[in-house]
Amino acid sequence: MDKRAQILLKTLVEHYISDGQPVGSRTLSKCSGLDLSPATIRNVMSDLEELGFIISPHTSAGRIPTQRGYRFFVDTLLTVQPLHQQQIERLEFELSSPDPQELITNAAGMLSNLTQFAGIVMVPKRKTVSFRHLEFLPLSEKRILVIIVTSDGNVQNRIIITEKSYSASELTQASNYFNQHYAGNTFEQVKQRLHDELKQMQADMTRLMGAAMEASSKALDDDKDAVVIAGERNLLQVDELSTNVGSLRKLFEVFERRTSLMQLLDNSQRAEGIQIFIGGESGYLPLDECSMVTATYETNGQTVGTLGVIGPTRMAYERVIPIVDMTAKLLSNALSKN
Repeated sequence: MDKRAQILLKTLVEHYISDGQPVGSRTLSKCSGLDLSPATIRNVMSDLEELGFIISPHTSAGRIPTQRGYRFFVDTLLTVQPLHQQQIERLEFELSSPDPQELITNAAGMLSNLTQFAGIVMVPKRKTVSFRHLEFLPLSEKRILVIIVTSDGNVQNRIIITEKSYSASELTQASNYFNQHYAGNTFEQVKQRLHDELKQMQADMTRLMGAAMEASSKALDDDKDAVVIAGERNLLQVDELSTNVGSLRKLFEVFERRTSLMQLLDNSQRAEGIQIFIGGESGYLPLDECSMVTATYETNGQTVGTLGVIGPTRMAYERVIPIVDMTAKLLSNALSKN
């Protein structure tokens, strides 16, 4: 693509992002800064359309960028706008809590507030922890509350349903046995030891211990790879999305299940710097009308998670990219201080 075509494509994409209307040759002639006749501009537009960078909607003589056009624009033509000092100070203030979970929640909220799209933050994967203490408490005839305390002070409560009823003394005995023999082991180690040793115990107690380990593992798995999402409802205000109920339903199903988001964020974590997924490029977002901008964040120099913004493909990338980048850097600094 020659320089003239690049300038016209850049002008077209920027105008379409700004007002959402197909861009005609007259607008390009006025705003591109090029001294070209309307006929020449139309010829260049025709070439860009043939190359797949732009398309002409049926209802308009103007043109709009395709996914390929956005990709070329973002990779080659984009001029990023640095954040204002006031925005940076606002981010620093929000990301100054001593509580890591609050920092992550605040980061998602700030990404959403500053972009008016959906902000997402992947919670760091938990380190391998050992179990410190476990307690069984009877709730009803066959329902038991398991309280699990890990070595890092995390407390999880889980309810298990048993095949038979256990007396309070039996549950106390089971708790004491468990804590005496397995405290200080990781959950994987406890599982293996249980597998080998519980064969020698009574069958009823074996089932109770097995159920407790299953609940303990689930307690950790529920935290692992979690995603904090803020501002999903902002997307209801985006014209390209709000007019298509079916598309919105698909998008909100992704937010609800979160599995696809976690896979996408996990994949993004393997790359350095800003990652931009336009339309269906990611393979996880269900809509061609959506884009995602992500960046990794660190703790003490080690990458621990990914954050980003989901919005329409017609987003102001020059604004969103520095917001995502700065949020990642400030979150890294805040987590490292803790």
